[in-house]
Amino acid sequence: MSFADPALLAVGLLVAAGLAWAAVAVARRRAAALASAGVAAASPGRVGGVWFTIAGVAVLAIAVAGPAATVPVSHASGTVILAIDVSGSMAATDVAPSRLGAAKQAALSFINAQPGTVDIGVVAFQQGGLEAALPTADHATASAAVRRLTAGGGTSLGDAILASLSAITHKTVTIGRNGSAPNIGYWPSATIVLFSDGQDEAGAASGGTGTGVAASVAQKAGVHVDVVGVGTAAGTTVEVDGYHLFTALNEAALRSISQATGGTYHPASDASELNGIASSINLRLTVTNEPLPLAGAFIALALALLAAGAVLTVTRTGRVV
Repeated sequence: MSFADPALLAVGLLVAAGLAWAAVAVARRRAAALASAGVAAASPGRVGGVWFTIAGVAVLAIAVAGPAATVPVSHASGTVILAIDVSGSMAATDVAPSRLGAAKQAALSFINAQPGTVDIGVVAFQQGGLEAALPTADHATASAAVRRLTAGGGTSLGDAILASLSAITHKTVTIGRNGSAPNIGYWPSATIVLFSDGQDEAGAASGGTGTGVAASVAQKAGVHVDVVGVGTAAGTTVEVDGYHLFTALNEAALRSISQATGGTYHPASDASELNGIASSINLRLTVTNEPLPLAGAFIALALALLAAGAVLTVTRTGRVV
């Protein structure tokens, strides 16, 4: 147990100790006077009331000092980065109204389902990753960032993970020239939720960061990547820069990311299923030590003791003091 103002506690206990000393001294003088007058003992009721009163003053001194106990409290907290694929393939309509449209609806549902203790950021990734909104407890900012997203460009899943880690750590996370993974510390209360069709059009082969290397950085940092696959295995064609390209959900690539980081993969084929999946992703619980104020309990106990002392004194002696 800790106290907000130990000095008040010391003063209060000194006052209570002084009252106790005075009560003992008065009781001894009274006992001596009564003995000389031929009376055997003092009134026990009178003494009992006094000691209840002194105990009430001592407890009240504890209450005034602001006592608090530290208790462990578990709650969903930390940082969530919504990494949303906005590449050209996300304009495909094999998921209504489109892959990106369905992902945005699911992301907004996810944001609305999170408690205020969770900071949410948004990373829209094309080639190189584009940070749209830093993590914040203001969920309206994250929702606005999601609504602004439009499809276009290429995708690097590895760079998307690094951009998300940069948003979590508030510093640029990059892979060394020799391919070495940086040490970014340990962030167990952070989670990345990745919405993508798995098309790694600008991956390692095109100069982007490989998903394996990026996932390794996240795994070492204790950051899970939960993946929501947007699209269908049957696929469809989409027009990108005047070309008609066939695109389908690359479930294998997305599963490998979630497995490498200890996250989970959630397949989805339509917007309604996406909404359910996104809102069902469980954030990890963190345990923090929080102060529990005890002043109210001590005040109640002090009042009870003071009242008991007064009642005993009045009923057995006929006097308040």
